[in-house]
Amino acid sequence: MQIDEVGTIRAELGEGPVWDAARECLWFVDIMRGLVHRLDPATGADRAYEIGQPVGAVACAARGDLVCAVRDGFVRLDAESGALTPLASVEADNPSNRMNDGYVDARGRFWAGTMSMHHEHGRGALYRLDPDGLVTQHLSGVTTSNGIDWSGDSRLMYFIDSGVPQIDVFDFDLERGAISNRRRFAAVSTPDGGKADGLIVDAEDHVWVALWKGGQVRRYAPDGTLVETVLLPTPLTTKPAFGGADLMDLYITSAFIDLTPGQRAASPAAGALFRLRPGIRGRAPRLALV
Repeated sequence: MQIDEVGTIRAELGEGPVWDAARECLWFVDIMRGLVHRLDPATGADRAYEIGQPVGAVACAARGDLVCAVRDGFVRLDAESGALTPLASVEADNPSNRMNDGYVDARGRFWAGTMSMHHEHGRGALYRLDPDGLVTQHLSGVTTSNGIDWSGDSRLMYFIDSGVPQIDVFDFDLERGAISNRRRFAAVSTPDGGKADGLIVDAEDHVWVALWKGGQVRRYAPDGTLVETVLLPTPLTTKPAFGGADLMDLYITSAFIDLTPGQRAASPAAGALFRLRPGIRGRAPRLALV
């Protein structure tokens, strides 16, 4: 399978790719640098928006701007001016935590979680931002809140806490935005310590997950069976996302933040944005209604 680099960006901690069909661009973040990138895949042109604090995830909003999950909570980002507007604070009493990965459900609610910037076990949580701006906590005791997406019928919610070597799944009540009956969907690890990071669910209800320190993305069937593995030319792969006009391009973010100088020299593609065509269609990202 051909794997291409898109653009020339080398993100310190690239994450959270989201396709924007209206603007025909890909958004993603460089977490600790506090940057949101807007990349034109056709030309490789990139615009970076400075957020001023760590930013873990971004979502396109129905009103035309974007919503970002940042260290302090949720903010709006104007795509033209770059202006930021606070929406809701999260864990304001715990400045050593930051927001991490997130995604939008079928009712336009933006889910995103937190983690300790010092990698302390069980210090994070999972939150839901509603269209009215209300924030609700749904999980506590999370180590690294990470990949999140839903089955096509919204009856299941997949979730990754990277502190645990697996993908979890919940029963999901779409109307109430409630989760229950947490259980393991699939064990995820590699001999060299790779662990589950970001995920996306494709149009066939298969789950794609990137492996941090694993240098790969995996595709799991709805019953949790591993059906495909794609190797990437760098170890710190972070999250996959479908995009392009036909939603058949698979984009994958990566990082170099934890590599030694020797490892980085041996992996010149570390931090790049990758694209491949796996022959599978994705789903259009949902728009946040906040």
